[in-house]
Amino acid sequence: MIYNSIVLLNAFAFLVYGISCLSTTKMKDEFKRFGIPQFRVLTGLLQVFGGIGCIIGYVWLDELLFLSAAGLSILMFSGFIVRLKIKDPFFAAMPALTFFILNLIIAYKTLILF
Repeated sequence: MIYNSIVLLNAFAFLVYGISCLSTTKMKDEFKRFGIPQFRVLTGLLQVFGGIGCIIGYVWLDELLFLSAAGLSILMFSGFIVRLKIKDPFFAAMPALTFFILNLIIAYKTLILF
């Protein structure tokens, strides 16, 4: 039950963050600060598609949940590295690290269910 809630909360978090990434001035400014403004739209789309993939995969297709969670974990690991490279405080990098680990766990748990 807790695992199911975590998978769905994770998916919705990526939907919200991805939409924010695509549509808000704040996120445009953040990606400029990160030094990667050219990746904002791609990142937002990957987050939205990853969130949708997690929901659809959770309901119907374990393989899609695995691929979505694995992809999101790679994306979040990359985000964590970017935060470290621009010398953000470790606390600011914690959400990316947390979502990296969370999606890694979801991908692993889904993989062992195949």
